[in-house]
Amino acid sequence: MHSTESTGAGRSTLNERTQHLLRALVERYIRNGQPVGSRTLARDAGLDLSPATIRNVMADLEELGYLRAPHTSAGRVPTARGYRFFIDTLLHLKPLEDREVETLRRRIDQPVRDGAELARSVSDLLSGATHLVGVVMLPRRKTLTLRQVEFLPLAENRVLVILVLNTQEVQNRVIQTQRPYGAMELQQAANYLNQQFTGQDIHQVRESLLRDLRETRDSLDRLMQTVVEMAEQTFEPESNDQDYVVAGQTQLMRYADLSDLDKLRQLFEAFNHKRDLLHLFDQCLRADGVQIFIGEESGFEALEGCSVVTAPYSVEGRVLGVLGVIGPTRMAYDRVIPVVDVTARLLAAALNNQD
Repeated sequence: MHSTESTGAGRSTLNERTQHLLRALVERYIRNGQPVGSRTLARDAGLDLSPATIRNVMADLEELGYLRAPHTSAGRVPTARGYRFFIDTLLHLKPLEDREVETLRRRIDQPVRDGAELARSVSDLLSGATHLVGVVMLPRRKTLTLRQVEFLPLAENRVLVILVLNTQEVQNRVIQTQRPYGAMELQQAANYLNQQFTGQDIHQVRESLLRDLRETRDSLDRLMQTVVEMAEQTFEPESNDQDYVVAGQTQLMRYADLSDLDKLRQLFEAFNHKRDLLHLFDQCLRADGVQIFIGEESGFEALEGCSVVTAPYSVEGRVLGVLGVIGPTRMAYDRVIPVVDVTARLLAAALNNQD
Protein backbone atom coordinates (compact mmCIF):
# COMPACT_ATOMS: atom_id res chain seq x y z
CA MET A 1 0.00 0.00 0.00
CA HIS A 2 1.34 3.43 -0.88
CA SER A 3 -1.35 5.77 0.38
CA THR A 4 -1.19 7.87 3.51
CA GLU A 5 -4.07 6.01 5.08
CA SER A 6 -3.26 3.31 7.58
CA THR A 7 -4.28 -0.25 6.97
CA GLY A 8 -3.73 -1.03 10.61
CA ALA A 9 -1.27 -3.71 9.43
CA GLY A 10 1.63 -3.88 11.79
CA ARG A 11 -0.22 -1.99 14.51
CA SER A 12 -0.85 -5.23 16.42
CA THR A 13 2.82 -6.26 16.24
CA LEU A 14 4.05 -3.13 18.10
CA ASN A 15 2.68 -2.18 21.50
CA GLU A 16 1.92 1.42 22.35
CA ARG A 17 5.24 2.10 24.09
CA THR A 18 7.23 0.68 21.17
CA GLN A 19 5.21 2.76 18.70
CA HIS A 20 5.82 5.88 20.80
CA LEU A 21 9.59 5.26 20.79
CA LEU A 22 9.66 4.51 17.05
CA ARG A 23 7.79 7.72 16.31
CA ALA A 24 10.16 9.78 18.51
CA LEU A 25 13.19 8.19 16.81
CA VAL A 26 11.91 8.77 13.25
CA GLU A 27 10.96 12.40 14.02
CA ARG A 28 14.39 13.08 15.58
CA TYR A 29 16.20 11.49 12.62
CA ILE A 30 14.11 13.47 10.11
CA ARG A 31 14.99 16.69 11.98
CA ASN A 32 18.76 16.32 12.16
CA GLY A 33 19.90 13.34 10.09
CA GLN A 34 22.06 11.85 12.86
CA PRO A 35 21.67 8.24 14.10
CA VAL A 36 19.64 8.28 17.30
CA GLY A 37 21.10 6.70 20.48
CA SER A 38 19.19 5.43 23.52
CA ARG A 39 19.98 8.51 25.66
CA THR A 40 18.71 10.94 23.03
CA LEU A 41 15.62 8.78 22.52
CA ALA A 42 14.92 8.64 26.27
CA ARG A 43 15.03 12.45 26.36
CA ASP A 44 12.86 12.91 23.26
CA ALA A 45 10.26 10.28 24.16
CA GLY A 46 9.58 11.73 27.60
CA LEU A 47 8.94 8.24 29.04
CA ASP A 48 10.24 7.14 32.42
CA LEU A 49 12.32 4.27 31.03
CA SER A 50 15.90 3.20 31.70
CA PRO A 51 18.43 3.42 28.83
CA ALA A 52 18.70 -0.39 29.03
CA THR A 53 14.96 -0.81 28.40
CA ILE A 54 15.13 1.61 25.49
CA ARG A 55 18.14 -0.25 24.07
CA ASN A 56 16.13 -3.47 24.23
CA VAL A 57 13.18 -1.89 22.40
CA MET A 58 15.55 -0.51 19.74
CA ALA A 59 17.10 -3.97 19.32
CA ASP A 60 13.61 -5.47 18.90
CA LEU A 61 12.73 -2.83 16.29
CA GLU A 62 15.97 -3.58 14.46
CA GLU A 63 15.17 -7.31 14.46
CA LEU A 64 11.70 -6.57 13.04
CA GLY A 65 13.29 -4.55 10.21
CA TYR A 66 12.08 -1.09 11.29
CA LEU A 67 15.54 0.25 12.25
CA ARG A 68 19.13 -0.37 11.29
CA ALA A 69 22.47 0.53 12.85
CA PRO A 70 24.92 2.34 10.54
CA HIS A 71 28.45 0.90 10.85
CA THR A 72 29.94 4.08 12.28
CA SER A 73 27.53 4.63 15.14
CA ALA A 74 25.83 3.04 18.14
CA GLY A 75 22.64 4.90 17.18
CA ARG A 76 19.86 3.68 14.90
CA VAL A 77 18.18 5.07 11.78
CA PRO A 78 14.80 4.13 10.23
CA THR A 79 14.63 1.66 7.35
CA ALA A 80 12.13 1.95 4.47
CA ARG A 81 9.89 -0.39 6.49
CA GLY A 82 10.22 1.86 9.54
CA TYR A 83 9.25 4.93 7.50
CA ARG A 84 6.31 3.03 5.98
CA PHE A 85 4.95 2.12 9.44
CA PHE A 86 5.56 5.68 10.67
CA ILE A 87 3.64 7.18 7.72
CA ASP A 88 0.76 4.70 7.72
CA THR A 89 0.22 4.55 11.48
CA LEU A 90 2.02 7.24 13.50
CA LEU A 91 2.25 10.38 11.37
CA HIS A 92 0.38 13.56 12.36
CA LEU A 93 0.06 15.83 9.31
CA LYS A 94 0.43 19.60 9.67
CA PRO A 95 -2.34 21.26 7.63
CA LEU A 96 -1.17 24.33 5.68
CA GLU A 97 -2.10 27.71 7.09
CA ASP A 98 -4.66 29.76 5.13
CA ARG A 99 -2.03 32.30 4.08
CA GLU A 100 0.20 29.51 2.67
CA VAL A 101 -2.71 28.10 0.66
CA GLU A 102 -3.50 31.61 -0.62
CA THR A 103 0.14 32.14 -1.70
CA LEU A 104 0.10 28.83 -3.61
CA ARG A 105 -3.25 29.70 -5.19
CA ARG A 106 -2.01 33.11 -6.39
CA ARG A 107 1.09 31.57 -7.97
CA ILE A 108 -0.87 28.83 -9.74
CA ASP A 109 -3.55 31.24 -10.97
CA GLN A 110 -1.03 33.51 -12.75
CA PRO A 111 -1.68 33.60 -16.51
CA VAL A 112 0.56 31.27 -18.56
CA ARG A 113 0.92 30.61 -22.29
CA ASP A 114 0.38 26.83 -22.26
CA GLY A 115 0.36 23.60 -20.25
CA ALA A 116 4.16 23.27 -20.35
CA GLU A 117 4.66 26.73 -18.84
CA LEU A 118 2.07 25.98 -16.15
CA ALA A 119 3.84 22.69 -15.34
CA ARG A 120 7.20 24.53 -15.07
CA SER A 121 5.67 27.11 -12.76
CA VAL A 122 4.04 24.47 -10.50
CA SER A 123 7.18 22.29 -10.33
CA ASP A 124 9.18 25.38 -9.26
CA LEU A 125 6.49 26.13 -6.69
CA LEU A 126 6.63 22.58 -5.25
CA SER A 127 10.41 22.68 -5.09
CA GLY A 128 10.40 26.08 -3.37
CA ALA A 129 7.75 25.07 -0.82
CA THR A 130 9.42 21.77 0.16
CA HIS A 131 13.15 22.35 -0.66
CA LEU A 132 12.98 19.10 -2.61
CA VAL A 133 12.68 18.21 -6.31
CA GLY A 134 9.32 19.22 -7.80
CA VAL A 135 7.91 17.10 -10.63
CA VAL A 136 4.78 17.84 -12.67
CA MET A 137 3.52 15.45 -15.32
CA LEU A 138 2.00 17.45 -18.17
CA PRO A 139 -1.72 17.00 -18.79
CA ARG A 140 -2.17 13.77 -20.71
CA ARG A 141 -3.09 14.25 -24.34
CA LYS A 142 -6.67 13.31 -25.00
CA THR A 143 -7.10 9.72 -26.08
CA LEU A 144 -7.24 9.32 -29.86
CA THR A 145 -9.13 6.14 -30.68
CA LEU A 146 -8.69 4.67 -34.14
CA ARG A 147 -11.99 4.18 -35.99
CA GLN A 148 -10.72 3.78 -39.55
CA VAL A 149 -7.67 4.52 -41.68
CA GLU A 150 -7.30 4.70 -45.47
CA PHE A 151 -4.13 5.16 -47.58
CA LEU A 152 -4.13 6.61 -51.15
CA PRO A 153 -0.96 6.68 -53.29
CA LEU A 154 0.29 10.08 -54.53
CA ALA A 155 3.19 10.98 -56.81
CA GLU A 156 6.85 11.09 -55.65
CA ASN A 157 6.72 8.45 -52.88
CA ARG A 158 3.96 10.22 -50.98
CA VAL A 159 0.80 8.74 -49.47
CA LEU A 160 -2.40 10.52 -48.43
CA VAL A 161 -3.62 9.23 -45.06
CA ILE A 162 -7.28 9.63 -44.08
CA LEU A 163 -7.77 8.96 -40.35
CA VAL A 164 -11.12 8.72 -38.58
CA LEU A 165 -10.62 9.13 -34.81
CA ASN A 166 -12.84 8.98 -31.74
CA THR A 167 -16.47 9.26 -32.86
CA GLN A 168 -16.19 11.28 -36.06
CA GLU A 169 -13.04 13.39 -36.07
CA VAL A 170 -11.41 13.16 -39.53
CA GLN A 171 -7.74 14.03 -40.13
CA ASN A 172 -5.91 14.09 -43.47
CA ARG A 173 -2.14 14.06 -43.71
CA VAL A 174 0.47 13.39 -46.37
CA ILE A 175 3.44 11.19 -45.46
CA GLN A 176 6.69 10.63 -47.32
CA THR A 177 7.64 6.94 -47.82
CA GLN A 178 10.92 5.23 -48.62
CA ARG A 179 9.63 3.68 -51.84
CA PRO A 180 6.56 3.98 -54.08
CA TYR A 181 3.53 1.96 -52.93
CA GLY A 182 0.72 0.69 -55.19
CA ALA A 183 -2.97 1.15 -54.40
CA MET A 184 -3.43 -2.60 -53.74
CA GLU A 185 -0.69 -2.94 -51.10
CA LEU A 186 -1.86 0.26 -49.36
CA GLN A 187 -5.41 -1.15 -49.31
CA GLN A 188 -4.10 -4.38 -47.71
CA ALA A 189 -2.17 -2.41 -45.09
CA ALA A 190 -5.26 -0.32 -44.25
CA ASN A 191 -7.41 -3.47 -44.03
CA TYR A 192 -4.92 -5.05 -41.63
CA LEU A 193 -4.79 -1.98 -39.34
CA ASN A 194 -8.58 -1.62 -39.35
CA GLN A 195 -9.13 -5.31 -38.51
CA GLN A 196 -6.47 -5.49 -35.79
CA PHE A 197 -6.63 -2.10 -34.10
CA THR A 198 -10.02 -0.41 -34.51
CA GLY A 199 -11.11 0.91 -31.09
CA GLN A 200 -7.55 1.20 -29.72
CA ASP A 201 -5.54 4.31 -28.81
CA ILE A 202 -3.40 5.24 -31.85
CA HIS A 203 -0.27 5.81 -29.75
CA GLN A 204 -0.57 2.28 -28.36
CA VAL A 205 -1.07 0.94 -31.90
CA ARG A 206 2.22 2.53 -32.94
CA GLU A 207 4.08 1.19 -29.89
CA SER A 208 2.68 -2.30 -30.43
CA LEU A 209 3.71 -2.41 -34.09
CA LEU A 210 7.18 -1.01 -33.43
CA ARG A 211 7.69 -3.60 -30.68
CA ASP A 212 6.73 -6.36 -33.16
CA LEU A 213 9.12 -4.85 -35.67
CA ARG A 214 12.05 -4.91 -33.22
CA GLU A 215 11.33 -8.51 -32.21
CA THR A 216 10.71 -10.00 -35.66
CA ARG A 217 12.43 -7.59 -38.04
CA ASP A 218 14.05 -10.34 -40.16
CA SER A 219 10.96 -12.46 -40.65
CA LEU A 220 8.45 -9.69 -41.48
CA ASP A 221 6.68 -10.33 -44.75
CA ARG A 222 6.11 -7.58 -47.28
CA LEU A 223 2.60 -6.73 -46.00
CA MET A 224 3.84 -6.23 -42.44
CA GLN A 225 6.76 -4.10 -43.62
CA THR A 226 4.21 -1.88 -45.39
CA VAL A 227 1.95 -1.78 -42.30
CA VAL A 228 4.83 -0.82 -40.02
CA GLU A 229 6.13 1.96 -42.27
CA MET A 230 2.63 3.40 -42.69
CA ALA A 231 1.80 3.17 -38.98
CA GLU A 232 5.11 4.60 -37.80
CA GLN A 233 4.46 7.86 -39.64
CA THR A 234 0.65 7.92 -39.48
CA PHE A 235 0.51 7.61 -35.71
CA GLU A 236 3.65 9.60 -34.93
CA PRO A 237 3.36 11.52 -31.63
CA GLU A 238 3.58 15.31 -31.72
CA SER A 239 7.20 16.41 -31.66
CA ASN A 240 6.72 18.94 -28.85
CA ASP A 241 5.29 16.21 -26.62
CA GLN A 242 6.96 16.79 -23.25
CA ASP A 243 6.12 14.27 -20.58
CA TYR A 244 6.95 16.04 -17.36
CA VAL A 245 8.85 18.98 -15.93
CA VAL A 246 11.40 18.66 -13.11
CA ALA A 247 12.60 21.56 -10.94
CA GLY A 248 15.08 21.88 -8.09
CA GLN A 249 17.38 18.88 -8.70
CA THR A 250 20.23 20.77 -7.02
CA GLN A 251 18.20 20.83 -3.78
CA LEU A 252 19.27 17.19 -3.31
CA MET A 253 22.90 18.26 -2.88
CA ARG A 254 21.96 19.75 0.51
CA TYR A 255 21.20 16.32 1.99
CA ALA A 256 24.05 14.26 3.42
CA ASP A 257 22.06 11.07 2.70
CA LEU A 258 22.29 11.80 -1.04
CA SER A 259 25.59 13.70 -1.21
CA ASP A 260 27.48 10.71 -2.59
CA LEU A 261 28.45 11.82 -6.11
CA ASP A 262 27.66 8.49 -7.75
CA LYS A 263 24.21 8.48 -6.16
CA LEU A 264 23.54 12.05 -7.32
CA ARG A 265 24.76 11.28 -10.83
CA GLN A 266 22.40 8.27 -10.95
CA LEU A 267 19.51 10.43 -9.78
CA PHE A 268 20.18 13.22 -12.27
CA GLU A 269 20.39 10.65 -15.06
CA ALA A 270 17.05 9.25 -13.87
CA PHE A 271 15.41 12.67 -14.24
CA ASN A 272 16.68 12.88 -17.82
CA HIS A 273 15.90 9.25 -18.64
CA LYS A 274 12.16 9.63 -18.46
CA ARG A 275 10.80 6.16 -19.09
CA ASP A 276 11.14 4.79 -15.53
CA LEU A 277 9.81 7.88 -13.78
CA LEU A 278 6.91 8.00 -16.21
CA HIS A 279 6.12 4.38 -15.43
CA LEU A 280 5.98 5.27 -11.72
CA PHE A 281 3.80 8.33 -12.35
CA ASP A 282 1.52 6.31 -14.65
CA GLN A 283 0.78 4.01 -11.69
CA CYS A 284 -0.24 7.10 -9.69
CA LEU A 285 -2.68 8.18 -12.44
CA ARG A 286 -4.82 5.20 -11.56
CA ALA A 287 -4.80 5.83 -7.79
CA ASP A 288 -6.83 8.16 -5.61
CA GLY A 289 -5.23 10.81 -3.45
CA VAL A 290 -1.67 11.07 -2.19
CA GLN A 291 0.68 8.17 -2.94
CA ILE A 292 4.02 7.64 -1.19
CA PHE A 293 6.84 5.41 -2.44
CA ILE A 294 9.71 4.90 0.00
CA GLY A 295 13.08 3.69 -1.24
CA GLU A 296 12.79 0.45 -3.16
CA GLU A 297 8.97 0.65 -3.22
CA SER A 298 9.33 2.74 -6.38
CA GLY A 299 10.80 -0.32 -8.13
CA PHE A 300 13.37 2.04 -9.59
CA GLU A 301 17.02 1.56 -8.61
CA ALA A 302 18.07 5.21 -8.83
CA LEU A 303 15.40 6.16 -6.25
CA GLU A 304 16.38 3.61 -3.61
CA GLY A 305 17.58 6.30 -1.19
CA CYS A 306 14.61 8.55 -1.94
CA SER A 307 10.92 8.92 -1.28
CA VAL A 308 8.39 10.06 -3.89
CA VAL A 309 5.17 11.78 -2.78
CA THR A 310 2.59 12.24 -5.55
CA ALA A 311 -1.02 13.28 -6.09
CA PRO A 312 -3.12 13.24 -9.28
CA TYR A 313 -4.90 16.36 -10.59
CA SER A 314 -8.21 16.21 -12.47
CA VAL A 315 -10.59 18.27 -14.55
CA GLU A 316 -14.29 17.40 -14.39
CA GLY A 317 -13.49 14.07 -12.77
CA ARG A 318 -10.96 13.02 -15.44
CA VAL A 319 -7.39 12.59 -14.18
CA LEU A 320 -5.07 14.63 -16.43
CA GLY A 321 -1.73 14.11 -14.77
CA VAL A 322 0.28 13.71 -11.58
CA LEU A 323 2.51 16.05 -9.60
CA GLY A 324 4.78 15.41 -6.67
CA VAL A 325 8.13 15.77 -4.99
CA ILE A 326 11.23 13.59 -4.80
CA GLY A 327 13.69 13.82 -1.93
CA PRO A 328 15.60 11.76 0.60
CA THR A 329 13.64 9.21 2.65
CA ARG A 330 14.46 11.54 5.54
CA MET A 331 11.95 14.18 4.46
CA ALA A 332 9.43 16.08 6.59
CA TYR A 333 6.40 14.01 5.53
CA ASP A 334 4.08 15.92 7.90
CA ARG A 335 4.76 19.06 5.83
CA VAL A 336 5.42 17.60 2.35
CA ILE A 337 2.21 15.52 2.08
CA PRO A 338 -0.15 18.49 2.68
CA VAL A 339 1.86 20.68 0.25
CA VAL A 340 1.56 18.05 -2.52
CA ASP A 341 -2.12 17.40 -1.77
CA VAL A 342 -3.12 21.09 -1.71
CA THR A 343 -1.05 21.94 -4.82
CA ALA A 344 -2.79 19.15 -6.79
CA ARG A 345 -6.20 20.46 -5.73
CA LEU A 346 -5.30 24.08 -6.59
CA LEU A 347 -3.92 23.06 -10.00
CA ALA A 348 -7.12 21.10 -10.71
CA ALA A 349 -9.22 24.13 -9.71
CA ALA A 350 -7.14 26.45 -11.95
CA LEU A 351 -7.52 24.07 -14.94
CA ASN A 352 -11.25 23.72 -14.30
CA ASN A 353 -11.61 27.51 -14.34
CA GLN A 354 -9.64 27.76 -17.60
CA ASP A 355 -11.97 25.19 -19.16
